[in-house]
Amino acid sequence: MKKLVTIGRGGTGKTSFVALMTKYLIEKGVEPILLVDADPDQNLGEMLGIDLEKQGKKSISELIVETFIEGKGTTVGVPPSERMESKIWEKGMYEGEYFDFIAIGVKWVEGCYCLPNAALKGAMEKLSKNYEFILIDSPAGLEHLNRRITHQIDDIFDIIDPSKKSFDHVYRANRIAKEVKIEFKNFYIVGGYRFPEEMGRKAEEITGMKFLGKIAYDENVERYVLEGKSLLELPDDSPAYLSVKEIMRRAGY
Repeated sequence: MKKLVTIGRGGTGKTSFVALMTKYLIEKGVEPILLVDADPDQNLGEMLGIDLEKQGKKSISELIVETFIEGKGTTVGVPPSERMESKIWEKGMYEGEYFDFIAIGVKWVEGCYCLPNAALKGAMEKLSKNYEFILIDSPAGLEHLNRRITHQIDDIFDIIDPSKKSFDHVYRANRIAKEVKIEFKNFYIVGGYRFPEEMGRKAEEITGMKFLGKIAYDENVERYVLEGKSLLELPDDSPAYLSVKEIMRRAGY
């Protein structure tokens, strides 16, 4: 089982990168795959053509509120993680032909979120055992790493743009991952579509991380997103898709 986490500042193209990674793994015949949208904006579902509400499903945050806030659930009896696991399977998981999909969603309540967070982590650990690949699309900041929703990761992909803030993001993300004791095998940097290919070596020198390449600009990606079409339907000769295929190969996939 492989866990791949994609992080990056807003607007770098990290969510489209996850969608195109999914397309690559599907076409390689990899299964089963679990996709986790950990971004409150829930853009990954849109880029994959999934509307949880129309499918009669709820985000994990909605299920947490339903269980522990509205339903006044406690730790007595069935452990919180087990209670959430069954609810995610029943009410939160979209089961597609090639992958399953869950969205963490927005934190709707004020105050401490310790119990729901613990429930989510426990449920995620159990759910993950059923899949060959887990792809996690993280929020634009570093919340996913700080929350330690998952602590064992194979590869972290940080999508960067040509700015000092992006390079600083790589440094902070790597430091946070180590300080909160997230186990990971590789920390890669990937250039977003605005990133000049020739800056790859400089990016490696500045960050100390391996640069895998950049996501090629593709006007079809923008058009598909604007029209609400799934990026899985992009043609196989799409420049963006071809560049992500090469990035995945360089990462050993």
